[in-house]
Amino acid sequence: MRTTAFNASPHTGEAGIPVSPIEVDSLTKEYPTTKSGVLRAVNNLSFSVRAGETYALLGPNGAGKSTTIEILEGHRKPTSGRVSVLGTTPYKAAPSFRARIGIVLQEATDAGELRVAESLQALAAYYPRPRAVDELITAVGLDGKDSQRISTLSGGQRRRLDVAMGLIGNPELLFLDEPTTGFDPDARRAFWELIRGLRAEGTTIVLTTHYLDEAEQLADRLGIITDGRLIAEGTPDSLGGPELRRPRVTWIDDDGAHPGIAREEVTERPAEVVHRLSDGGSREPRNLQVRVPTLEDIYLELLKQHKETSAGQRSHDHTAGATS
Repeated sequence: MRTTAFNASPHTGEAGIPVSPIEVDSLTKEYPTTKSGVLRAVNNLSFSVRAGETYALLGPNGAGKSTTIEILEGHRKPTSGRVSVLGTTPYKAAPSFRARIGIVLQEATDAGELRVAESLQALAAYYPRPRAVDELITAVGLDGKDSQRISTLSGGQRRRLDVAMGLIGNPELLFLDEPTTGFDPDARRAFWELIRGLRAEGTTIVLTTHYLDEAEQLADRLGIITDGRLIAEGTPDSLGGPELRRPRVTWIDDDGAHPGIAREEVTERPAEVVHRLSDGGSREPRNLQVRVPTLEDIYLELLKQHKETSAGQRSHDHTAGATS
């Protein structure tokens, strides 16, 4: 699959000083509830996205990801905090801001009976410097489909067209919301190659996904958000720190008073543990395995730790309130 290079504009603020494409500082978003209270969907959130990187925002349903992305795109106004996207405040941005970003929604709008090239040409008319339609069709892997009606495309082909629609304006910044939901394995991997090509062109990408392997394959950095807070951030190889990344040695213990007990030892020296358990190699415990934690393991452990810490804090606050 060939990609077409283009020159991205520098990200500058109002004073012409280069800035990160996305800077979020103490962002909070609250919604009123029916009980005269508020729902805090985003809670004092801070992070930044560097030029040319792919940043994955991860978290469970209801974590605040969608609200955060909508604020970044300019569709919602924050309650408090500072948000800068391409050097401007998104919800107050001029119409020219829209030409600088691309958005690929989880569920695309129905394009009726338009053909592939027709839909892109119609959309290109709204941008001052659109990408060439024929080159873009090639870039997203839809060669030979330019005259095909959109309604007849496969799911994977339609998703590629969604990306083309997000890229037609030649954006500096691309938002991808659950881009491979419903894809088969081959289509997912082909889509990953497309995203890698966009990153190589210099496009800054913000990705939300529930697929941890997808985030691991595509992201330069990851942020985990839950309860509206950023609880961890790092590269796929560093997230969680050394403690959560230590290997686990597991086995079935048949030697104790209660044989058949599953055991686990977390260690930085798994070979030494295996040697000890095996009596120097003369015997091996049942189901002896050495596991290096996956990104999914680390993600789930971070969520678990946050939940336990939050529950402990609530218990402490309740006790303090009852005794005051």
